[in-house]
Amino acid sequence: MQYRAYFLSALLACIPVALCKIYLPGVTPTTFQQGDSVVLKANQVTSTKTQLPYDYYDLPFCRRKHTHAKAENVGERLSGDTTTNSPYMLKMKNDESCVILCRKLYKSDQTRMFREMISQDYRVHWVLDGLPVAVRHEGADYVTRGYPVGFIVKSPDTNKEHHYIYNHVRIIVRYTEDILDYEGSRIVGFEVVPFSLKHEYDTKESFNPASTTLKTCNQFSPATHNADKLQSVDKPDEIIYTYDVKWEKSELPWENRWDVYFKGNPDDEIHYFSIVNSLMIVLFLTGVVAMIMLRTLRKDISAYNDVHTLEEAQEEYGWKLVHGDVFRPPAFSPLLLSCLAGSGVQLLAMTCIAMGCALLGLVSPSNRGGLLTSLLLIFVFMGSFAGYASARVYKLLQGKDWKQCTLLAATFYPGIVGFIFLSINTFVTMQGSSTAAPITTLLSVIFLWFGVSTPLVFIGAYFGFKKEAITTPVRTNQIARHIPDQVWYTNPVFSVLLGGILPFGAVCIELFFIMSAVWLHQIYYVFGFLFVVLIILIATCAEITIVLCYFQLCNEDYRWWWRSFLAAGSSAAYLMLYSIWYYISKMNSTGFVPTVLYFSYMSIVALTFFIITGSIGFFSCLWFVRTIYGAIKVD
Repeated sequence: MQYRAYFLSALLACIPVALCKIYLPGVTPTTFQQGDSVVLKANQVTSTKTQLPYDYYDLPFCRRKHTHAKAENVGERLSGDTTTNSPYMLKMKNDESCVILCRKLYKSDQTRMFREMISQDYRVHWVLDGLPVAVRHEGADYVTRGYPVGFIVKSPDTNKEHHYIYNHVRIIVRYTEDILDYEGSRIVGFEVVPFSLKHEYDTKESFNPASTTLKTCNQFSPATHNADKLQSVDKPDEIIYTYDVKWEKSELPWENRWDVYFKGNPDDEIHYFSIVNSLMIVLFLTGVVAMIMLRTLRKDISAYNDVHTLEEAQEEYGWKLVHGDVFRPPAFSPLLLSCLAGSGVQLLAMTCIAMGCALLGLVSPSNRGGLLTSLLLIFVFMGSFAGYASARVYKLLQGKDWKQCTLLAATFYPGIVGFIFLSINTFVTMQGSSTAAPITTLLSVIFLWFGVSTPLVFIGAYFGFKKEAITTPVRTNQIARHIPDQVWYTNPVFSVLLGGILPFGAVCIELFFIMSAVWLHQIYYVFGFLFVVLIILIATCAEITIVLCYFQLCNEDYRWWWRSFLAAGSSAAYLMLYSIWYYISKMNSTGFVPTVLYFSYMSIVALTFFIITGSIGFFSCLWFVRTIYGAIKVD
């Protein structure tokens, strides 16, 4: 029966990886022939100031008829990262100059929307053959994703702000060719140079995009920057949208076309040096702690087992004194502790498998929404791990209500996260953003929760409760032993807060880059470093909780169950404090909307981090306590 349960768990672990391969879009190159249509897709309009995304057509840009947003996976739908065909027409290797897209007559409320977007630094995002649009910084070898909606100029006399919109874009597409490998061309670069132009034309004739000739630019006279002819949106006006297309041949291989996005900023080398420095410090501390614990424990076990007389046996001291109470179930909610431990196993398994998918290249930047889809699918199919682990812990703690334990393991963490996400989704909808997850996607996620994850939790719990309870090396006394007064450094509050410092210190540097990728719209791609940091985090949580548990038992305090979970889990409290510092010092955002969005999502991250690290500490201490008490002789 035991091998059958392991086989079932391994099979369920392989299912989400196979589904990721099936449902995530591939990253194989697309080859175009000269004159082929290349679809330019409109994505989102985002801002690091507000963190509230809008769909491209939420703004009154030129648009095609009969267009609707599309998403290729569940992750794109949940994050609102959908794409729509844009009205821009591109033909492979066919240059265009000053093509009229459309003319729009704006009302006061529409120009006011543009002014608000420009003031809040909103950027337009497009996608071409999987590549996001970028703006190259002058004199630099890196780019910034998206181009601004417009810009602000302050009048030197009145200090009044004037808002100007970018209504002309020069689309630069780079391609590569290799006649020995394939026939045709492959896109390796997608950049935009935006202009603000107050277009002029002969008003005596009726405006026709196909026949009207502009005075400001045309097929023979390309657009140029002109400070005297900027397109203002300070008042209702007509705006003519135009664009150029320029195709440039490049020697860059298709496999390296994302390199320019990964650079992000010129300080990337600091990232590598910081990671190496953190690794060395944590590995050194890990070795020191492990050496101290091994030497001290070996001495204690030898002293406890080397008893020659009855008087020596009666003069017990240290952690051996509490052998009759160390496995006494906690007084506070063994049910909740079992549920949290099971959820932690599920989340840790999800993290490790998703990391493996990222290292194998299944989650690439071209797969927008791929990481979120992977996490969702893997979490759902890891439900059996949560049910099995929670059942084993609950049976060890002598729990009897197995139905309530299983149901809580299936609903506790997903219920909290689901409630927060639904609240955010409703809030975003009320703010007028169409990027909120649609009701059909929410129903699909609910079906995955109750139709797949919950049954798997019950299956795992069935195997967990059917197995014999985890054996304990010593018997538990009927009457609880009195706990002596503790010194200040063994106080539960102090030890819990102390336990979270080292695990958080192991990830704080990497956390900075992850948060920059999430909140400052950068790209995170160094999954190899992240995998190493994950291993260090697991080792650090395990060792710091074992050390604190050892000191606690030496002071004759046997209430280690909850404290082991909270000691490692308290690193989530430092994560929240760090997020507050990051919001104040790094986020250039003010107002109620960005604050709600930021701290709502960070609360989900902190809760997840708390459950994962707490479970690592709990199971490490469980193994440690069973090991040391199994190594001594107890009458």
